[in-house]
Amino acid sequence: MVIAGAGLFLVLLASIVIAIGLGPAVINPGDTARYLWAALSGGRISASEVAAYQIIWQVRAPRVLLAAAVGAGLAVVGVAVQAMVRNALADPYVLGVSSGASVGAVTVIVFGVLAGLGIHAVSIGAFLGAALASVLVYAASATRAGITPLRLVLTGIALSFGFQAVMSVLIYLAPDGEATSTVLFWTMGSFGAATWESLPVVAAVVVFGTVVLRRYGRSLDAMALGDETAVSLGVDTTAVRTALFVLTSLMTGAMVAVSGAIGFVGLVMPHLVRLVVGAGHAKVLVITPLVGAVFMVWVDLLSRTVVAPRELPLGAITALVGVPVFVYLMRRRGYLFGGR
Repeated sequence: MVIAGAGLFLVLLASIVIAIGLGPAVINPGDTARYLWAALSGGRISASEVAAYQIIWQVRAPRVLLAAAVGAGLAVVGVAVQAMVRNALADPYVLGVSSGASVGAVTVIVFGVLAGLGIHAVSIGAFLGAALASVLVYAASATRAGITPLRLVLTGIALSFGFQAVMSVLIYLAPDGEATSTVLFWTMGSFGAATWESLPVVAAVVVFGTVVLRRYGRSLDAMALGDETAVSLGVDTTAVRTALFVLTSLMTGAMVAVSGAIGFVGLVMPHLVRLVVGAGHAKVLVITPLVGAVFMVWVDLLSRTVVAPRELPLGAITALVGVPVFVYLMRRRGYLFGGR
């Protein structure tokens, strides 16, 4: 496990350096690493290298690092949600958080709400929408007996459709077509607005959430077997499920606020990792975020280079990759949720 984790971490570092160097202006990995080190250590570069340095440090580095953070976060949240609701088709967006975030972002884009916040208006609007969706889902699904997986999923799906309907109405009422185009592109995912200001918050939320989820590893193992089994093993399923719901909602809201909704990462990555390392969450929660980060770095690279100078929506690429992989897993003889 240690060797696999270390190997994947090295692959992630190499992927980040390569992805930062590639684009309309190609910069070799050696120079890319040198510019990054100069930025981090306060080193000097020649005057002729200033333009390349600015491309590397100011434009590409925050975008690629944000892609890695979001990819890791979506993958690890997918692991937690699938165990929490005992549903192999669950992903970070099944609880309606992304739809609520989309409504918040669309409201800002179309009607200029929160315009005084400048470039952060859309992200803040999206996070507020995600928070509202989380509160509504929790309030609608909670009972005196606690939160059951079925009620949580059904409530999330129902409210997700409701938020999507609200978003459709907002788009229909948009005063101009350019706003509509921006909304549609945002709802399929993009890291085009990545900045050094937005990166630390998302990275901190993802790291904190991943560490906390790692502590719930044994509880997730038990809950994946069913609530009755979990209770017999001493797990307070109501308390754990509530804590996981709050944590995964916070992480999902923070990620959607800066990247839009990117599908299939949180759905497929956990299954692929389980296929290799088994169903134990102690291992899965270590490997999955690294795999998700590497995957998203390369997806973002394809997004901005395949049809450059235009960008492909990230959700389109993840769907093209995720659908065949998921169908293969479904058809693979002997593969079951959480094991082989």
